Order: sequence, then C-alpha cells, then structure tokens
Amino acid sequence: MNWLQLLSHRRPGETKTVAHDQTRSRFEQDFDRIIFSHPFRKLQDKTQVFPLPEDDFVHTRLTHSLEVSVVGRSLAKNAGNYLLKKYPELNKAGFTVHDFGGIVGAACLAHDLGNPPFGHSGEDSISSFFLTNKKGLFFRDKVSDEEWKDLTTFEGNAQGLRILNSKGNGGLKLTYATLGAFTKYPLSSSGEKEKGRKSQKKFGYYQCNADLFREMADEMGLKALGKDTWCRHPLAFLVEAADDICYHIIDLEDGCRLGLVPFDTVKSLLAEIIGSSYSEEKVLAIESQNERLGTLRAMAIGQLIQECSDAFIEHEEAMLDGSFDKDLTSLIPSAPAMEKIIKLSIEKIYRSKLVLEKEAGGYEVIDTLIEVFATSVYANQFEKPLPKHKSILRLLPEEYEVQLKNSKTVYEALQIVIDFISGLTDSHAVRLYKTIKGYRLPV
Repeated sequence: MNWLQLLSHRRPGETKTVAHDQTRSRFEQDFDRIIFSHPFRKLQDKTQVFPLPEDDFVHTRLTHSLEVSVVGRSLAKNAGNYLLKKYPELNKAGFTVHDFGGIVGAACLAHDLGNPPFGHSGEDSISSFFLTNKKGLFFRDKVSDEEWKDLTTFEGNAQGLRILNSKGNGGLKLTYATLGAFTKYPLSSSGEKEKGRKSQKKFGYYQCNADLFREMADEMGLKALGKDTWCRHPLAFLVEAADDICYHIIDLEDGCRLGLVPFDTVKSLLAEIIGSSYSEEKVLAIESQNERLGTLRAMAIGQLIQECSDAFIEHEEAMLDGSFDKDLTSLIPSAPAMEKIIKLSIEKIYRSKLVLEKEAGGYEVIDTLIEVFATSVYANQFEKPLPKHKSILRLLPEEYEVQLKNSKTVYEALQIVIDFISGLTDSHAVRLYKTIKGYRLPV
C-alpha cells in the first residue's frame, strides 16, 4: 500500500478527478457533512455507558464522538508531520498535516453512527431476535446464508458504513480516505478470517455494501488477505486508538463523578500514566474534585496521545505491507496502567447496577420493537397484512415507507427495519415501546 493512494479524496461514484483544495479540503467537507447530518445529531440521546442522571452530566454518544474526534485529530497531525517528512511526494501533491487531521477527525466523528439505542445490549438484542425468537427464526429460509449471517450478527461498524452510504440518510458521500479510516474491520460477516488479527475481531460491512467496499479497496490499494477480507487502512489504527483512549479514561472519570470509583483510586491510576509530569502537590492545590479530575484526565490523555503517535510511527511501514495488526494502546508504555483501568471499569462501572438496569431494559425494548416491525413489514410486503400490521407501519417515518416500497427482497426489507430500530434514540425507543404495548395512549 502507498500513502498517495490511501489519501484518495475522491468520493464513491465519481468518475473525474477533482483537484486537491488546501483552503477547504474534501476531508474538511467530510467533517462538516457529518456534523450537520441527522444520524450524528441523534447521538445526543444515545447511551454511552450510563443512563443520563438528573443531578450530574455523563457522556452520551455525541459528546464521546466529539472527544474522540479531538484526540484522533491530534494523533493524525503528529503522524502526518512525520509522514510528510518521510514521503516528499505527499508535499508535492499538496497534502498538509491538516489533511491527516481532517480524515481521522471525520472518521472519529462517525465511528459510533451505527450504534443502536442502549449501547451494546441494543446490538445483542437485534442479533438475538433472529437467533432465538421464533418470529425471527421464521426468516431463516427467506434469505441467503450470507444475508442470514448479517442479520444474526448485527454490527455497529457495518451499520455505520451502511448509514454513511445510504441515500435515505442524506447521501453523505464521504471521501474514500475517510471511509477507509472509518473501517476498523475491513471484511464482510462471512469473510475469511486469520487468527490473531485485531482487524478481524468483528466485521465492517454488510452484503448490501460488498460492491462499495470492493470499490473502496481498489481505489485505495488496500491489500487483499482472502475472500472479502483486506488489510486495514493505516489511519484506522489511529481512529481505534482515539476511541480506546477516550472511553477508557473518560468512562473512569464518569464512574468517579457518579461515586462508583473512589477519587484516590482514579488519581493513582491516572498518575501512573502521567508519569514524571505528575505532581501530588499541584493536584491537591486544586480546590474542586471535579477540577482535579479534569486536570488529571487532560494530562493522561495528552500522554497517551504522544505514546500512541510514537507507536504509529514505529509500525507505519509494517502497516503499509499488512504485517502489523494490533491495537496501538496495547504496545505503549502506559499499556499496563490501561489494563488496570479496564479491569477496574469492568468490575465497578460496566457491571454496576445503573448500567445493568439500562441493559436489561434495553433488551426488552429492542426485542419488542424489532419483532413488531419486522413481522408487520414482512406481512405487508410479501403476504396479506392484518389491520394491526398496517397500524404498526403507520408509525414509521415517511422516508422508511418510501424505502420499503422500493425494496424487492426479504433481506432488503429487514435491513430497512434494522436501519429504523438502530437509528432510534433511547428516548424515542422507550416511547415507541410504551405506545405499542398500550402503556402510553393519547388522551
């Protein structure tokens, strides 16, 4: 792989070459398109980890995505500064550090667009409907083996790629480079996997986007590894690192603010990352505990950005030839401290009563919604619908009704249902659930 090809600013479907504009690059346009998009705005009411409390602020998917974008941009500028010196042809082509920041910043903004309501429990609920629910298992012989694999292993990353390239979501048409950096898992749900490769832990695109992804891979020269499987775009390692840094450090901060983790525990863990720059005296001189937390978090993230930038530079050539496939945060000096944070977070935060109650409720809400809408859509499209099926379909927004009219297969219809369910905010999902169950009726 080579950087000139990897930094393609063409968009899917374009046939002519467009000049690279340094004033407002196409990568900056990608960033702006995501910010103004409807799917991005809906992240403000999607759970990151904790349900929103009344007496304090914790992170939503929106604030998390903004913070990941800031960290990713810093990582990318550090990497870009190195790459521009190493590869003079990039300077000749007009690329600057801001282009690297624009690509990774935009990909980070979009990295959670495909996540359904209620976090990971929402993902599990969609998959388990088709795997365990009798009404979900009904669809098994209505789709191909490859399509069934998509339905039974719902994946937020693949859903995100579908959203970014769906006409029904505004047709963002991001550049190939941004789409490449966005794709952490460059393989299909039925692609060939090689044990030990981090980029094959999950999958990154559905069968409906297979042609698009092949087009992306050809345009950027991604190295093929097997059937429907490629090497990662090198900048995807930076997007992953930015996400890892933010959710490990900031989930810990939120856990402390909510009283799940003692401040002294958080302080010692972050001090381990900060290293020689840490000063107990300066920390204690800050009067507010919230301000102390903010200062420690900022210093820890700054240190992790530097360490991950160094790791990227060290392994950049191996990324280009496809031999490197690990998460950067596992290779840095602060990796042992990060492991301690992960272990503590699992025990004290992710298994806390607040989180478990949210997940339990999420399972019930999502399972009910997908059962009702999938059954109604199938009856309306491929059988004779009952009055209740027609009533349910009237709850769908207009754009989904239009898409369903144009769908020709059961797989296409079910994917549109999944688009709707996964695109709901937490509040909208709960309201819709109550309406369907008869708990919330107009007076």
